Amino acid sequence: MEVAFAALIGIFFTVAIYLMLSQHVIRILMGVVILGNAVNLLIFTSGRLTREVPPIVPQGQVIADVSIANPLPQALVLTAIVISFSFFAFLLTLAYRAFQELGTDDTGDMRVAEPVNEPAPPTGY
Repeated sequence: MEVAFAALIGIFFTVAIYLMLSQHVIRILMGVVILGNAVNLLIFTSGRLTREVPPIVPQGQVIADVSIANPLPQALVLTAIVISFSFFAFLLTLAYRAFQELGTDDTGDMRVAEPVNEPAPPTGY
């Protein structure tokens, strides 16, 4: 099962990087979302999906008969989901404002701050 998750994580990372290298803002945003999901799956899978031994066993207590999941990766993934959602909401708002202001979602056309005629470099020092 963990091998299938490793392959899925690799596919997610590949698709996310491909989308983030695009020139369109919407594709970049989708790449960021998929990258966040890939990182969450990576953290979740690195903590093993099931464990035969619980992470903390008090002295003198018998280990449970059923498999017990590690709670630390679950807590990390829950925190990462909240952070990635807020980051996505900020990026979506930023992209919407840029589209309203510039009228395009192409990053090649968003070069408003760059000078039209670039100055020539100095000829000598």
